[in-house]
Amino acid sequence: MRNEKEILSTIEMIDHQHLDIRTVTMGISLLSCSDENIDRACEKIYNKICKEAGLLVRTCEEIESEFGIPIVNKRISVTPISLVAAASKTESYLKFAQALDKAAKECGVNFIGGFSALVQKGMSNSDKKLLASIPEALSQTDLVCSSVNVGSTRAGINMDAVSELGKIIKQTARLTSEKNAIGCAKLVVFCNAVEDNPFMAGAFHGSGEAEKVINVGVSGPGVVFHALQDCKGKRLDEVAEIIKRTAFRITRTGQLVAAEASRRLSTDFGIVDLSLAPTPAVGDSVARILEAMGLETCGTHGTTAALALLNDAVKKGGVMASSSVGGLSGAFIPVSEDEGMIAAALKGTLNLDKLEAMTCVCSVGLDMIAVPGDTPAETISAIIADEAAIGMVNNKTTAVRIIPAPHKNTGDMIEMGGLLGSAPVMPVHRASSAEFISRGGRIPATLQSLRN
Repeated sequence: MRNEKEILSTIEMIDHQHLDIRTVTMGISLLSCSDENIDRACEKIYNKICKEAGLLVRTCEEIESEFGIPIVNKRISVTPISLVAAASKTESYLKFAQALDKAAKECGVNFIGGFSALVQKGMSNSDKKLLASIPEALSQTDLVCSSVNVGSTRAGINMDAVSELGKIIKQTARLTSEKNAIGCAKLVVFCNAVEDNPFMAGAFHGSGEAEKVINVGVSGPGVVFHALQDCKGKRLDEVAEIIKRTAFRITRTGQLVAAEASRRLSTDFGIVDLSLAPTPAVGDSVARILEAMGLETCGTHGTTAALALLNDAVKKGGVMASSSVGGLSGAFIPVSEDEGMIAAALKGTLNLDKLEAMTCVCSVGLDMIAVPGDTPAETISAIIADEAAIGMVNNKTTAVRIIPAPHKNTGDMIEMGGLLGSAPVMPVHRASSAEFISRGGRIPATLQSLRN
């Protein structure tokens, strides 16, 4: 039961501190839709998604209106299509992507995720077909998001897939060049991907999940930033306590919305992902939180330590507010979606090397990074390999969402629009990684994978 002080505090967070529910995502199993005939399979997919998620948007809008809590995105995630499509006799999976896109538009959601494959230890024929279909699928659909898991702590890193994805990202950029390579903003490469992530572009409905679930992603960098304005000069352990208490309040709001949406939609309640997800709006930035701890600019020395404190405090506060915390849950650092990160990148204090170090302690990884359009595919693959190695060794989720910006050079800006924001084109190392990437094979799992 919420007391009057807690209710007023929540109203203040919503009205003045950018608190919102970043997404309500319905996960749907499509395993029952497999069919050797691709047209029948696509019809089953469309019908099932529309049946299960047809009321998702309207229900979320009703909750928004009744509770006064903004829900920014309504989304759908589905079983990785490489599993669903494996029975179909076809060489291209474009039709599956088009079926997903059509269903998402019919349901009125913002995005649909799950044009995905899990290839951490090897690739089936279906996985290979899905990877080959990604550039065309993302260029010929509007709402479909894709993800590929190339590594895990238990399996190691599939370097054949990593090598292929550098080429796929380059081709996707070329096919969507007229839209500032927006196809690349809808493609994530993971290590240690989780099955219940509600955030795009990496959401998919894992095979270990229920038939359908509701997963909610909360946000609130602005709330944390505001809370830190009252702790000037305090010790860092006191700062951590303030962030923990704030994360608790943010997560309680997400728990309320998740439980209500699940009840109204007669759907299992999955998880609350308590990640701090920034937006391009001023006052809604993770970078500004780090600066409020005493850093002159995000990216300077001390940034990784400050981010580690933030990420840990968010998790500790959130798990006390919900018994169903999951997804990624921490702090996101997507450069194009965070006005403080953009400012730091433009100053030159935030670069790819520093971002890579920060990903060791944050929720995901190199997210919404723009690089020069002439960056070689092998360099992109090497960036993915570095991030996957961090995830594998540290037993955490890491990811890369990188945009080789067509006809752009270091220092230029690329506009994504909406929540995707705008990204400064960041320099990459020009020394070649081609021979390393061309070796292929698999980087074996590290010793800590032997935990049984």
